[in-house]
Amino acid sequence: MGAKLKVAGWLALGAVAGALTTMQLQATARNGVSQLPLEELQQMAAVFGMIKTDYVEPVDEKKLIGDAIGGMVAGLDPHSQYFDKKTFKEFREATTGRFIGIGIEMAMEDGLVKVVSPIEGSPAFRAGMKSGDLITKIDDTIVKGLTVDQAVKRMRGEPSTKVVLMVFRKSESRSFPVTIIREEIRTQSVRSKVLEPGYAWLRVSQFQDRTVEDFAKKLEEIYKAEPNLKGLVLDLRNDPGGLLEGAVAISAAFLPNDVIVVSTNGQISDSKQTFKAAASDYLRRGGSDPLRRLPEAVKRVPLIVLVNEGSASASEIVAGALQDHKRATIMGAQTFGKGSVQTVRQLSPETALKITTARYYTPSGASIQAKGIVPDVMLDETPEGNLFAALRTREADLDKHITSGQGAEQKDEAREKAREEARKKLEDEASKKAAAKELKPPPEFGSTEDFQLAQALNRLKGKPVLVSKTAVERKPETETAN
Repeated sequence: MGAKLKVAGWLALGAVAGALTTMQLQATARNGVSQLPLEELQQMAAVFGMIKTDYVEPVDEKKLIGDAIGGMVAGLDPHSQYFDKKTFKEFREATTGRFIGIGIEMAMEDGLVKVVSPIEGSPAFRAGMKSGDLITKIDDTIVKGLTVDQAVKRMRGEPSTKVVLMVFRKSESRSFPVTIIREEIRTQSVRSKVLEPGYAWLRVSQFQDRTVEDFAKKLEEIYKAEPNLKGLVLDLRNDPGGLLEGAVAISAAFLPNDVIVVSTNGQISDSKQTFKAAASDYLRRGGSDPLRRLPEAVKRVPLIVLVNEGSASASEIVAGALQDHKRATIMGAQTFGKGSVQTVRQLSPETALKITTARYYTPSGASIQAKGIVPDVMLDETPEGNLFAALRTREADLDKHITSGQGAEQKDEAREKAREEARKKLEDEASKKAAAKELKPPPEFGSTEDFQLAQALNRLKGKPVLVSKTAVERKPETETAN
């Protein structure tokens, strides 16, 4: 356990005098920080004591300390988190792509759980939940006021158990209950298909433990079907990210050996690293390199990368590396803007701290934190425009998001206005139609109706592309404006 957290734990138990001196020395020697704030820590101990003696009913000490740690971490930024026994287990399950739950990618918006995307084939997907849905109630618990961790806890559970969600759908201006039976979620993070002779599509929906292996397997299958591949579309739309090593590996598949993929920088020496297109920089536990099986032609095949506002973190690393090295044309919409690295440090065999330890930088040295990757070619979602894009949350919209260090982006008033106009337009459309079902959501990625994919294919073939007439780059603001 880190020295500061040890101090908090000791103080909360009332051992103020002796423990403070001992732990303060450890903190100074190990981390080079200034003396711990004695007065504030004494106040924490006093509050703990008052709760223990004066609260209306007995409070579990371990839970109280866990909540205190969780609150301290939650105040840092949207991505740092304290994992107790249950949430740490769920986190480890999620990185393997297998867990028990309802199957949604989620964020918090206005204190409610927002469905970023239902996982394809999951119980939530089969129940008809859609991107943008807001969950206002989980069983008998009101969501407003819950932390992300608390909301996730209530939606997770044992297999075959039932959870009832109250859902508010903005596009239909109505609330309705959805009953879902929890089950093991096995996310398929890589999909692919040959679009037509000579051209293929490969989608990475998340960077998990097996993503690189599955990516190599799918790419091998593509080349087996199309040995003379003329063009490939790498689809990273709505990819929320995941493991850093996976992003480095997938970038390395297309880049020359040993070029820089991404660098990181933070306070501690371990956070100052440069990752290159080399097996030693992406193989996590040794073993064979799955990319060795790929044909050499992968390094040269004409490449389009599709991104949107839901492309975050690891997917932004890939897009940024391929863009900076001029290896691919990036098409779509400006990405989410999560340019920070989280490190998971175990505090005990069953608890851990996920803490933001660094910012990452593209090969050119640019931080995309709270800004995102700007596509080479801006595309609308459909031929009619971007009806749903303005509703999506991005890093700069999140409370307590860290700055880029190179000029941080504040909430964009023009984007906020566009978001409200988009909401109003959706509500007006819903009221004009006899049934809200007539409102068409964006087409499924990879389908024949996928407008952006069609434009990417046109680009590969040298045909005209219908670029966006309205999308503009989000410019970073000054540090003082934030």
